[in-house]
Amino acid sequence: MFNIVGSNKRIVQGVLVLIAVPFAFFGVDSYFRSSGGGQSVARVGDYNISQPEFVDALRDRQESLRRMTQGKLDAAMLDSPELRYATLDNLIQRRLLLDRAIRSGMTVSEQQLQKVVAEQPAFKDATNQFSYERYQQVLRSEGMTPAGFEARLRQDLMLEQQREGYFGSGFVSQTVLDRLVRLAEQQREVSDYRITPDRYAGQVEIGPDAVKQYYEANPREFQIPERVKVDYVMLSAESLASQIQLEPAELKQFYESRRSQYQTQEARRASHILISVDASAGADARQNARARAEGIYKELAEKPASFAELAKKYSQDPGSAANGGDLGFVSLGNMKDVPEFEAALFKLKEGEIAQPVATKHGFHIIRATTLRPAQGKSFEEVRGQIEEELKKQRAGHRFAELADQFSNTVYEQSESLEAAAELLKSDVQRSGWITRTSAEPAALNHPRLLEAVFSQDVLKDRRNSEAIEVAPSTLVAVRLAEHSPASTRPFSEVRADIEKLLQRRAAVQRAVEAGRGELEQLKQGKSVTVAWSTPQVINRTEHKGLSEAMVRQAFRVDATNLPAYAGVENPEGGYTLLRVSRIVPAEAIAPEKRRGFSEALRQVLGQQELAAYLASARQKTEIQINKERLEQR
Repeated sequence: MFNIVGSNKRIVQGVLVLIAVPFAFFGVDSYFRSSGGGQSVARVGDYNISQPEFVDALRDRQESLRRMTQGKLDAAMLDSPELRYATLDNLIQRRLLLDRAIRSGMTVSEQQLQKVVAEQPAFKDATNQFSYERYQQVLRSEGMTPAGFEARLRQDLMLEQQREGYFGSGFVSQTVLDRLVRLAEQQREVSDYRITPDRYAGQVEIGPDAVKQYYEANPREFQIPERVKVDYVMLSAESLASQIQLEPAELKQFYESRRSQYQTQEARRASHILISVDASAGADARQNARARAEGIYKELAEKPASFAELAKKYSQDPGSAANGGDLGFVSLGNMKDVPEFEAALFKLKEGEIAQPVATKHGFHIIRATTLRPAQGKSFEEVRGQIEEELKKQRAGHRFAELADQFSNTVYEQSESLEAAAELLKSDVQRSGWITRTSAEPAALNHPRLLEAVFSQDVLKDRRNSEAIEVAPSTLVAVRLAEHSPASTRPFSEVRADIEKLLQRRAAVQRAVEAGRGELEQLKQGKSVTVAWSTPQVINRTEHKGLSEAMVRQAFRVDATNLPAYAGVENPEGGYTLLRVSRIVPAEAIAPEKRRGFSEALRQVLGQQELAAYLASARQKTEIQINKERLEQR
């Protein structure tokens, strides 16, 4: 149905991102048979989506959102009902698609799977060859097993086949494509005229009764949330590091004991031509491969400048052949997997080509293109780095020593933070106002800490909080200093603000009404005095100062008879009139742009067909959701 290897890099990367996969816990068969209904979050036909499977999927989605927002997303949103239902819906869709793939006989052979895995850069060694040791190491770092990873990858490849079947089957006629492309590439000459609320600001009067009524009708707008100020003590490795003093002799001794760390190994940029032969191949096969390599070497001896050309022509290393055999820089000691290759490379002079070298992969013709000698940094060059490293090490040890003492002190002497501050040789600090959703300073703006601040122990019983980890190697304990219950700002305090707000709203409404009235007159062909801006030609991507909404209206208006008029309310208030005075047809469309439009339309049609199938499959499949399990924390 499609070339399964052609798009495998994106698939494999996607699977690697899913750190916790159900197969790691339940085995390959868990997606193909019932896992027992007692603990299931949902049932899709005969298949149960288990609680651990759902939790893993939810955790994956939460981690993805944290990375996308760089940790700035509200913690409450990461465990919202909407996110839970969206995660479950994704699992249900996946199951429906897998069922169809299985019923339609889609398979991924062992050879296909092995080829996909072997071609991934993440699993290759320094010689650009697949390394099973590297493969295991990468999977271990992601908390996965080879069996679990390969099972999940097999499924994703099957799903990719199915999606490609939909996305690859969409048909767009040339007539329709041509019309859509020309519409999309069309340009229009547009002028605008903006009616702002400021024009009516002095014409609006708001009576005192209206102000009072607004205040009484919208009490939430004037509420001051419950707030507190806290005293706090913070233990962090960073603050401990700033207290550490180091002697020059210590720094020098550290440098001397690790001098090799501050040196770059000798390296050589290498290119090679590989004539591959299996290590288990017979003598005849190896002799034939050697003879072929020696023939290429003789050709190079006569014409060394043709190395890149011959590598592209003859090399059987798919990772480097297209680049003329270039392997990049290789440091001494980095090719322990093929010691014969490294030994030959580091005997070469710059530009020299070695005779064929036998390794477990076959026969290599190696060229050293650039030599880079070992280099070292002086003590003064790395002194700051050493000082920072030593302080960080000692601060880490000191933090580990103090963490338990700090936690015990704030708990055992819960009436004060003074003992904890004395332990850390620091001062008790005072926060700004803290609400249930935010805190000042930012270091205190942590969900667990905010929960503790408004807990019974701190707020009512006026005890120290426990020591709470708000960041790696950072503990904070707080104590109530000041409490302000939720209240409503008095009317006298907000009267002027309400009056300004109502005046602004009234002015905005007048501006919008005036704009709509003038637009209607323009459409009827009546004479209206409008100070149009200088006409400018725009397209759907180059707006030239117009908002997205204005551009949409400019291209939506019927331009059969020109000038044509449109209007749009401004987000900041007021109204903008638009005049389309000229249509600029699209010129000849470049073939690559036409192909891009065609592919985009095919994708849209494919998505529609896939959505239609999923809707149909949902109707034909019994789907039960255990709401209690879904919402279980």
